[in-house]
Amino acid sequence: ARGTRARGPAGPSVAGPMADVGGIATWRDEVAWEAAWRALERHRDALAGFSLRRAFEEDPGRFQRFSRRLELGATEMLVDYSKHLATDETLALLLDLARASGLERAREAMFAGERINVTEDRAVLHVALRDLSGRPVVVDGRDVMPAVRDVQRRMRAFVEQVHSGAWRGHSGERITDVVNIGIGGSHLGPQMAVRALEPYAVPGLRVRFVSNVDGAAIDRELRTLDPARTLFLVASKTFTTQETMMNARTARAWLVRALGDEAAVARHFVALSSAVEEAARFGIPRESVFEFWDWVGGRYSLWSAIGLSIALAVGYESFERLLRGAHALDEHFRTAPLEENLPVLLGLLAVWYVDFLGAQSRAVLPYDESLEHLPAYLQQLDMESNGKRVRRNGAPVSYPTGPVVWGQPGTNGQHAFFQLLHQGTVLVPADFIAFAQPHHDLLDHHRALLANFVAQTQALMRGRTTAEARAQVGGNDLLAAAKTFPGDRPSTSIVMPKLTPEALGALVALYEHQVFVQGVVWDVNSFDQMGVELGKELAKEALQRLSLGDGDAGARPGAELDPSTAGLLAYLNERAGG
Repeated sequence: ARGTRARGPAGPSVAGPMADVGGIATWRDEVAWEAAWRALERHRDALAGFSLRRAFEEDPGRFQRFSRRLELGATEMLVDYSKHLATDETLALLLDLARASGLERAREAMFAGERINVTEDRAVLHVALRDLSGRPVVVDGRDVMPAVRDVQRRMRAFVEQVHSGAWRGHSGERITDVVNIGIGGSHLGPQMAVRALEPYAVPGLRVRFVSNVDGAAIDRELRTLDPARTLFLVASKTFTTQETMMNARTARAWLVRALGDEAAVARHFVALSSAVEEAARFGIPRESVFEFWDWVGGRYSLWSAIGLSIALAVGYESFERLLRGAHALDEHFRTAPLEENLPVLLGLLAVWYVDFLGAQSRAVLPYDESLEHLPAYLQQLDMESNGKRVRRNGAPVSYPTGPVVWGQPGTNGQHAFFQLLHQGTVLVPADFIAFAQPHHDLLDHHRALLANFVAQTQALMRGRTTAEARAQVGGNDLLAAAKTFPGDRPSTSIVMPKLTPEALGALVALYEHQVFVQGVVWDVNSFDQMGVELGKELAKEALQRLSLGDGDAGARPGAELDPSTAGLLAYLNERAGG
């Protein structure tokens, strides 16, 4: 049940390590890349019948060779990829593909501040936001690090003011609730980190999140808040994001109505944005605007001023520890040889499954309740980055890219969708994440959790033969068939000592760089998100046609609609009155 085999690349080859195709320089050596791809296709065919159970029986050293243990400053990480449908030759051929893709040159370009986001003509420098080395990072001839340090100093000072009570609301009350209003990267990353780091939470301050334009979301929060004690963080680079600004205006109106003074906005709203003038028109003074830059993509922004909600939730020192953990992983990715480089190896294995073994999805299964929002965060990170159909030069790709990413914490998932992972007819590579030490003292619970973590990866790998099943059930062939597991279901195990800020930073950076590696191999731009835009544009048009009892809004002119869209709008307008 390994899925259908993917087609290889098609079309003419273009030689040269930096060949200029369609006006965009590519890192790929087209001839070498196609040869490496064909070699992997032949290897896949030769690997038919490969058995993980047999591989471990014949090779006692497989775990030692196919795992890495990283020392990352205040934390460490063990990554076991021995339970993958891969051999030493598989990895060698994947590394050939990486080198033919120009991965080392691409990695260097990102860290150097080159404009690798070619469609938007931007650098990609989320790594600079957590660069604590002191070395300059230059974009367009200017070192960006002084500006980064300045915003970080301002964030620290603001966090300390809120925590100490020096920053108070308009009526002199201490702030007890913070509401982050954002969407996409300005919501998913901070929400994930605040939940993950709850054991480090500062007492007396609750941090909440609102993202959905659905009025039920903001209404639910406002009903339980005291306006005199609430601080809103409006997270939008341009200060024009529809969902964010609609929620922000609703919150503003609620606050002004309750406190009776427009001037209250300045003490209860902060902007995480580059649009200082737009924030000022909203009522937020310049000193309450925390800037980030066009080289910070939304799904890579939790390390920037967008992380202010994290710093308020857990304290600036813990936020800085988060940065340090990510930076330690960055240094590993930047300096380690490809064959020793964990983001490289894991990113290449992901390519192996998508393009050569026909896997269309990937499960992320944290065995820690605190990481309940991690799969949703990684959905955006991976699918918005590499869910692309054209290469960096605009030419269509001729091979699959970007798997569907999904998951939820174990052990809940074991009683929901693990049936399909074990005995379904599709191949789903899975990442299992666990921590040796809990933040609580319920050790019986933690032992049971870790036992399940280990057992599930073992069961996926080993399976159960029909003979073993028949022996277990006493010769009942029907029951034996139902209890037979094919095995050979691949998984990665990521284990760390404890879920600390440093550990979380390193874990997220590990995934960020895997996404980068895959994007380079596929030659797609992992740093734009044009697929988000069309729906936004059409929503503006639809908004003009929805009356919902509001006068004649539904009769406003617009472009001619297809019958389905027109029918849906007509029904909604007709039934809006109840």
